[in-house]
Amino acid sequence: MHGDSPYDPDQGDWQTLVTFFSPTEAYVLRGCLQAGGVPAVVADAHLVQTHSLLASAIPVRVMVPAHRLAEAEAVVAAFQRGDFALPDDEDPSP
Repeated sequence: MHGDSPYDPDQGDWQTLVTFFSPTEAYVLRGCLQAGGVPAVVADAHLVQTHSLLASAIPVRVMVPAHRLAEAEAVVAAFQRGDFALPDDEDPSP
């Protein structure tokens, strides 16, 4: 499984929430959206990775169901505030 949320016709059409020029950023946000309970998919990441010379011209899309857009925007705002950030000073040892 690639990690994208499964398509459910009951969710309706999917809409682009944000675009990135880095697939990594798109995948991180997708994970945050899914952790927040919002279905999300990353589109065009493989296209960017295949055509790396065109990467600056092909955005990677993070898409969510259209009726969940407001909820997704709230997760994006939390992401931008740093609510999902890990502390730099945390000791990883038990």
